[in-house]
Amino acid sequence: MTSIDEIFKNSGLPTKRKHEAVRDPNEIYKSAKLGSNGSSSRHRQAHIEEAADEDDLEAGPAPPPDDDEDGDYGPAMPPPDDEEEDEGGEDEDGRFFGGGITKQEKEILDFMDQETLDDPNAAPEKIDSSWLKKTALSFEKRITRNAELRARHEDEPAKFIDSEADLDASIKTLSILSEHPELYSEFAKLGCVGSLVSLLAHENTDIAIDAIEIIGELTDEDVAATNEQWNTLVDALLEADLLGLLLSNFSRLDEENQEADRSGVYHALGIIENLCSRPETANNIGKDEDLLKWLLSRAQKTEKTVSQNKQYAAEILAILVQSSPANRRRLADLNAVDAMLQLVAPYRRRDPDKGGDEEEYMENLFEALTCIVDEPLGKTKFVEAEGVELCLIMLKEGKLSKLPSLRLLDHAAARASSSSPKSSPSNPVTASAQVSQQIVSAGGLKTLFTLFMKSTSPIPSSKKPSTGELTKRHQTTEHLLTIFSSMLRLLPAESSEGERIRLLAKFVEKDYDKTARLVSLRREYSSRMAVIDAQIAQEKSTITDEEELEMMTDEWFSRRLEAGLFVLQMIDVVLAWLIAEDDGARGKIKTLLADRDEDFGVIRATIEEQIRGIDADSEDADANDTPEMLKTLAEFLQ
Repeated sequence: MTSIDEIFKNSGLPTKRKHEAVRDPNEIYKSAKLGSNGSSSRHRQAHIEEAADEDDLEAGPAPPPDDDEDGDYGPAMPPPDDEEEDEGGEDEDGRFFGGGITKQEKEILDFMDQETLDDPNAAPEKIDSSWLKKTALSFEKRITRNAELRARHEDEPAKFIDSEADLDASIKTLSILSEHPELYSEFAKLGCVGSLVSLLAHENTDIAIDAIEIIGELTDEDVAATNEQWNTLVDALLEADLLGLLLSNFSRLDEENQEADRSGVYHALGIIENLCSRPETANNIGKDEDLLKWLLSRAQKTEKTVSQNKQYAAEILAILVQSSPANRRRLADLNAVDAMLQLVAPYRRRDPDKGGDEEEYMENLFEALTCIVDEPLGKTKFVEAEGVELCLIMLKEGKLSKLPSLRLLDHAAARASSSSPKSSPSNPVTASAQVSQQIVSAGGLKTLFTLFMKSTSPIPSSKKPSTGELTKRHQTTEHLLTIFSSMLRLLPAESSEGERIRLLAKFVEKDYDKTARLVSLRREYSSRMAVIDAQIAQEKSTITDEEELEMMTDEWFSRRLEAGLFVLQMIDVVLAWLIAEDDGARGKIKTLLADRDEDFGVIRATIEEQIRGIDADSEDADANDTPEMLKTLAEFLQ
């Protein structure tokens, strides 16, 4: 009689997986990740088979075989101790339940893995044109495959998620191109640049952010690309509407709630910074008014603490206006001066945390403002937005904001360049004069001269200021002298408010104490220059080669500037104006110079050197007018 065991053994039902003994969890994890040869498992797509209709199946065990057939019934016996278990748990048709590949396919993959293990010192894949073409083809196929599956299974993410993972891996593979910029040109010719940029519009923001990060890596300043290689890549990126797609991502990324989105915005801003390293590209970026508006609004966004992205937006604005006069005018047209003045206003009484994002944020706002007010339109907007008054308040009450606000006032009062188009509504001279007049009208003379006397007062011998304090003192003096020089040059001789007379009166009051301080300051800087000039003369005497002399000229000039050449020139310009306009000041200066056996000739020598240093071929109206002004002043020093 046939036993129950024998009946179940040959029942005709598929053999179930053998029960495995309980093993260590780590061992189970390793067996899932590694094959019998220790090689890493690959990502494989499972084969899905249609189940047979239920009607075709007979319930219950199959009938026993005929008496003349040998049967083996019941569950299978466990294998002998010396026999290995079937590695893959394959069924009778050679299918592997877990991976979806046939036994033959598995053997091929194992063989390929084994080849790699057999030669661990094999040379890495060569990154060349052939590799790029293969990678590009795979990249394009995965973009197409993902798009097809998304369109076909729009409401079933599970059916296209694997293709998205493959696409993500392909995007990240392109990162290696940053180490091979010689392939940038071919990368662009293959059309992959456009495909990469198009992914910024992908429905999955994670994919878009990945593409942004890769573009940031490829355009990073640390990439050892030649100008031609970098320009080829950037031109292809811009042609594919990179800026427009970056702007669209700024709108859809959720910075407030998603850390990945915050990172995406940061990397997108990084791309813009990279592109601005080429001046013509920075100018083109500035033509995108929507992008400028977004940067302004992002810098203005209210936050409990200044975030990295808010600071970065302000930095990009500063970079744009540093790169292009046209960008300065564009931002002035967008009322950026008024907006930025409101943003820096809180720092008139409080300082940002030192060394943090907020301090850098404040510095970038001041830098952007300083560049914008170099343009006539920027000066006009500065006066209209009461920028002069705000700067004067900061000079009295501010701490960290004091020096940046003084520099801003210096640039606002200076003669505007001629870079503005002829159609500009603001005249360079008139706009600069308006700032100087507003300084006087707002009571700024007292503030400026008080700061001047304080910053130039002798340092007690008992006090040893730090290098930083000395640098700040020098910069303050330089900016104040430049403001005085600009005001003496630009304030009209006759005006209803008498601003020029009020300025000259400051140098005359209290027995010419401000004038005397100027002469004293001149001696200090003249002594510094004498030491440097003596050193340079000594070095020149040891050089006979003309080419070497020419090479050293710039270095010597730089050393003279560091010693205070510009400050000495500004002092002598202000003294020359006082000598030319006020007989009392002329007599006082002559007496003070005579104490050191000097006369007006030392001032004239400095001014003549300044004239020689101006580029006669410059197209700048200020450079063309300045020599004439200086020559006229020199005539009063005979």
